[in-house]
Amino acid sequence: MKIQLREVDIHNFDEVINLPLLPHQENYLASNAYSLAQSKYDIYYRPRAIYADDQLTGFLMYKSMDDENRPREYAIHRFMIDHRQQGKGIGRQALQLAIEEIRQDLQAERITICYLPENPVAKDFYASVGFVETGVDEEGEMNAEIVLNAALEK
Repeated sequence: MKIQLREVDIHNFDEVINLPLLPHQENYLASNAYSLAQSKYDIYYRPRAIYADDQLTGFLMYKSMDDENRPREYAIHRFMIDHRQQGKGIGRQALQLAIEEIRQDLQAERITICYLPENPVAKDFYASVGFVETGVDEEGEMNAEIVLNAALEK
């Protein structure tokens, strides 16, 4: 199975906004429609459609943190796989592709992600890809990071 990240455009927009989550997962993630709207008003967001072979299977959005005076840092803000496609390794490969895409910015030093602490699936999944928890923020979300430059590690 070939996994790809593609631009969200007029050809896949409707499909992306209609990707389904399971009802219990809806509390963990903003809608894809909201995320795409957000990306049109913030130039730092990079929305990506996730394809397995030629089938749309998910959505991911990351941003550079330049607007928050944190150059060289990126944050993954949205990440979802269609519930009918979960458990097949698509998410892991897609997340690794996003990390590699961010690494193309040779000055990138850190990638962060956050999730609700009561979501053990997210915790285990992100840890298995290399994210290390750094603590709970003021909004009650667990933060985790991958340091891309080993000299920056604490």
